[in-house]
This record gives sequence, C-alpha cells and structure tokens, in this order.
Amino acid sequence: MSSRLPLRHPRVWLAVGWGLVALAILASLLPAQELPSVGGGDKLHHAAAYMVLSLWFSGIYPKSRYVHIGVGLFLLGIAIEWAQGAMHYGRESDPYDVLANALGVVAGLLAAHFGLGGWAARVERVILKT
Repeated sequence: MSSRLPLRHPRVWLAVGWGLVALAILASLLPAQELPSVGGGDKLHHAAAYMVLSLWFSGIYPKSRYVHIGVGLFLLGIAIEWAQGAMHYGRESDPYDVLANALGVVAGLLAAHFGLGGWAARVERVILKT
C-alpha cells in the first residue's frame, strides 16, 4: 500500500504543505504585535489554520493515514504552545489554543472523510486534463 495517493506531482503538494506548516509555526511564534490584525478571534484563527492543514494533507494521503495526520498536527499544536510558553517573547501558552487546534484538525479530517479527501488528485486531473 502506498503512503501517498497516486499523484503526478507529489513533491510539489508536499512542499506546499510543509510550507504551510512552516508558516503556521512562524505565525505562532512571532510576537503578536508583529502580526497583522485580521479580526475574527484568536481561537477561530487557530481552528481555521489547523483545519486547512488537515485538509491539505488529507488531499495527498489516503484515508488510512488520517489518524497519522491528526496525531501529527495535534502534537504540532502542543509543541507550539509549549514553545510560546518557554520563549517569553511576546506570546503566551494557552491550553484553549490546543483545543481550538484540535477542533480544527477534527473538522478538517471529517470534511476529508466525507468527500474532500483526495482533492489533490482531482485538481491534477482538472488542471492537467488527465
């Protein structure tokens, strides 16, 4: 069994996904005053970011890997919160952020399970006309 879905450009999809992870880490660790204000509430941003990450990776991995995606993103959220608490550089650790992250991951994986999973292969078929 393959660990990824059969994609024509798996490295591109993975590179963008890991770029999104790096962006989430950077946005989480920069001092809050250095980030643009986008409104909508902190917990909503956390949930949305982790939902996007889980949807992204569920687009390039089969359903059998969704648990791995969920656990990995949950651990990422915990590690970021720990780092925020340890660095004392304008950010605070908040267990409710971990909860918001987890809810975002669950929402994304549920959406993937019920139809949005594997989206990358569908996008390739449309764009590359294969």
